[in-house]
Amino acid sequence: MQIVATIAIAFVAFIHIVISVVEMFFWKNPLVHQRLGFTADVANQVAPIVKNAGLYNGFIAAGLIWGVFSKSDFLSIRVFFLVCVAIAGIFAALTLKRTTLVFQTLPAFIALIFVWLAA
Repeated sequence: MQIVATIAIAFVAFIHIVISVVEMFFWKNPLVHQRLGFTADVANQVAPIVKNAGLYNGFIAAGLIWGVFSKSDFLSIRVFFLVCVAIAGIFAALTLKRTTLVFQTLPAFIALIFVWLAA
C-alpha cells in the first residue's frame, strides 16, 4: 500500500507542477484564461496575481515531492501538503470553477486515503 500511496502523492505533485507552469508561463494564452471565463483584458490585469498563485502551486508540488522522498516524518509531511491541496481545491471550486473539485481536491483525497491506509 505504501507504493500506491507514493504514486498517488507523486500524481498530485505532477498536477501541481502543471498548474504552476501554466499559471506562471501560459496564463495569457487565450486557451488558458478563456477556460476560466476571463477576457484578454482581465487576464492581463490579473496576470501578476496568477503568476504568484503559480509560484505557490510550485511550492505545494515541492512539498509533496519532499513527502515522497523524505525518510523521516514523511507521514506528517504528506498529510499536511495533501490537506493543503484539498482545501485549496475546495476554495478554488467555490471562487473560480467547480471542476477544481475533480482535478485538484479529488486526487488529494484519494492520495490521503492511500496514505492513511499505508500508515
